[in-house]
Amino acid sequence: MFAGGRLALIPTEEVDLGVAERQRMLSEYRRREREISPSFYAAWQPAVLFMRTGRTRAAARMLERTGVFPRPGDACLEVGFGSLGWLGELVCWGLRENDLHGIELDPVRARNAGEILSGADLRVGDAGRMPWGDGAFRLVVASTVFTSILDGAVRQVVAREITRVLAPGGALLWYDFAVNNPRNPNVRRVGRRELRALFPELRGNIRSVTLAPPLARLVAPRSWVLATLLEALPPLRTHLLAVLVKRP
Repeated sequence: MFAGGRLALIPTEEVDLGVAERQRMLSEYRRREREISPSFYAAWQPAVLFMRTGRTRAAARMLERTGVFPRPGDACLEVGFGSLGWLGELVCWGLRENDLHGIELDPVRARNAGEILSGADLRVGDAGRMPWGDGAFRLVVASTVFTSILDGAVRQVVAREITRVLAPGGALLWYDFAVNNPRNPNVRRVGRRELRALFPELRGNIRSVTLAPPLARLVAPRSWVLATLLEALPPLRTHLLAVLVKRP
């Protein structure tokens, strides 16, 4: 338990994610904390606000059009929620804290989220073996998670777990980048073909979104309108947004 909330640790013997991959990912989190200023991803940064607004608007529209927009009382899970992730967006969409669940590898990030959402069920552990039953969630969010997993076998394990805990008729909300960053060998893209292969039991829509972050950081502080026009050009979009539904 954490600070009177519901942040819990998954016992080590229940962890299923590869030890080497887990340690690599945690080491990368610590490196980024040392080398990247917290202000780089701060919510007040124009580029961050631009990218977040665009993805959130598109996700809400896709979920509603697919008929799976979450409602109060729907159990929702975020895999890899970081310091808050999409959990804050779900609250803005009308979900209650006790509707929210999450699993996060990094205990430091998880603690930060637990301080904000003390009523949510937030767990520290690996997504390769999640502590919830089959079909527990109407919505599962996986945002910039799989690109941080370099081991293909581990990706498959986590994808199977997401499919397992997703209720029939429930949806996976996916957001991640489909273009490699040549400056960062600690991440690897997930394209449309791999995304569909990871979740063969799910069906739905995939679309490209998000102006390439380097461009967004250059343009958004100067002109939101120009950034919006550039984002309308598919070759300049770097991420995939998907709503994939599990067959009833």
